[in-house]
Amino acid sequence: MFYLDLFKALSDAGARYVLVGGVALNLHGVERATMDVDLALALDTDNLARAVGALRALGLQPIAPVSRDEFVRPGQLDRWYREKRVLALGLRKTDGFSPSVGLLTQPLVPFETLHANSEIKDLSGIEIRIATIDDLIALKTGTGRAIDAADIEALQMLKRIRAGPQ
Repeated sequence: MFYLDLFKALSDAGARYVLVGGVALNLHGVERATMDVDLALALDTDNLARAVGALRALGLQPIAPVSRDEFVRPGQLDRWYREKRVLALGLRKTDGFSPSVGLLTQPLVPFETLHANSEIKDLSGIEIRIATIDDLIALKTGTGRAIDAADIEALQMLKRIRAGPQ
């Protein structure tokens, strides 16, 4: 299964990441149809190289017309953000069908905060770091996207249910 292969490849490569977006909502218990995997990565050069190696091994290519190695160059993601407002870099397989993978380049919650707060879920023996409910809400606040507003509402309801009767 693509998701498990992706998380295993990142784990085996020693890549530091946190799962965000629709798949993270699903793992928290919010039913949300999604066809992509959104990840926040530690953006240091070594971690990006490990992550890119893992993604390359899975046959994933950037959707934008850039080389896989171009976004690993020191400072490249910051330049793309400043010059083109690139908030995420999408990757997908060039053959067959699989979900796309979105790599956040400028998450609203800094990566180190996401990582420190993250929860670890075990899926078929693979440990996956996922953003907390509060961090997911913060990431989705103010985007102006209807889907994010719906996600925030669902996450807030989940928090109330887990808190129990007041």
